[in-house]
Amino acid sequence: MSNALKIIEALGRHEDEASIDVLKDVGTNSEKEEIREATAQALIRKNSGKSLRILVADKGKGINDLSTRVALSTVNHLLELEDKATLMEVLGETIESTNCEEEIRNTARSLRALITLSE
Repeated sequence: MSNALKIIEALGRHEDEASIDVLKDVGTNSEKEEIREATAQALIRKNSGKSLRILVADKGKGINDLSTRVALSTVNHLLELEDKATLMEVLGETIESTNCEEEIRNTARSLRALITLSE
């Protein structure tokens, strides 16, 4: 397990956008909570529209599909972001999207409200 976590950590630090695809394909599909949590943290550290969309809006890969413990950890890491501009943009797009399920849009609304209240 520690090797997988080291790989996820390295992918999170990698500058190449392709690393986001690897995190999405490998880390978000893992059955292991530790892997999914490390993947979420790596995606948050990237703080790009692409990485944050995975956590917020991707069915089967985002906050709505994580265990309660991992989802709460992910939300805490999102709240700790210094620059939340991209996150707020992704949340707004998700809320307005007609392609997202209502549950995902509701989560985005709740997260946006939480961020707004925490600042």
